[in-house]
Amino acid sequence: MNKTTIPRLNRHFRMQWEEAQNCHVLLYPEGMVKLNDSASLILGCVDGSRSVGDIIADLSARFPDVEDIAGDIEEFMAIASARRWIEPV
Repeated sequence: MNKTTIPRLNRHFRMQWEEAQNCHVLLYPEGMVKLNDSASLILGCVDGSRSVGDIIADLSARFPDVEDIAGDIEEFMAIASARRWIEPV
């Protein structure tokens, strides 16, 4: 995915807060993926209307002290796409 790609959550996954796990998770028919705080923040921005660049700009503004946040977000998007958690609109 590049910065102009508009990602959305794959329709086979649902992100939600799981009280028993005390974290956000991705649910899918075969199981569940526990998300760390960073993954939860990034996936929470994936709404099918904002581009990767927009998400980077938003999170960079919210967390200005995080070094190389853009690189971290791009890396996560690549992993999430490879695992088919997200897909381009």
